[in-house]
Amino acid sequence: MNLKAVLEGLLFVVGDDGLDLDEISRVLEISKDDVKELIKELQTDYQSDSRGIRIDFLGDKLKLTTKKEHNMYYQKLLTTEDNNNLSQAALETLAIIAYNQPITRVKVDELRGISNNHIIRKLVAKGLIKESGRSNMPGRPILYETTSEFLDYFGLSSIDELPDMRDFLEEEEKEREEDVDLYQSKYKEELQFVRKSPF
Repeated sequence: MNLKAVLEGLLFVVGDDGLDLDEISRVLEISKDDVKELIKELQTDYQSDSRGIRIDFLGDKLKLTTKKEHNMYYQKLLTTEDNNNLSQAALETLAIIAYNQPITRVKVDELRGISNNHIIRKLVAKGLIKESGRSNMPGRPILYETTSEFLDYFGLSSIDELPDMRDFLEEEEKEREEDVDLYQSKYKEELQFVRKSPF
């Protein structure tokens, strides 16, 4: 088993959360000194001009990051005119952040049931959300909240103008009741037909 490749995969999976030496040592079941050797090997690999990412310690966490010299291309991708419309996934993520801010990416992932690392980066690049500090949870993950650009984008003067979630819940409940009524009505019609049938 190539542990260097495994470490690279682990760092990709955890994304912005990163891993500390203790976590890597525990998962790979090797000593911290061996972990440090793997990190050095990965750092050497990433120094090549043919690689687009690098490995860095940010605080006490080891993370995969992009190379700063490529930033202009990342910004171009994230802010291009063709990319201005928000996808359904981005809107869902934005709604979760707006109604639960400040909130961590892990909590957003829990609520959506899927990783939102790329979407959150995109929303930050568009200026719709921003980092607003760190949670007191283990690892002190980043907290996110909406920005004034978010308000402008949706034509709101303040976050208090967001639609009340109870309205959505009542609407969903109403739709469910209508579906049940439709089903019962159809069932009664079929039952009456069966009763009238001579067969």
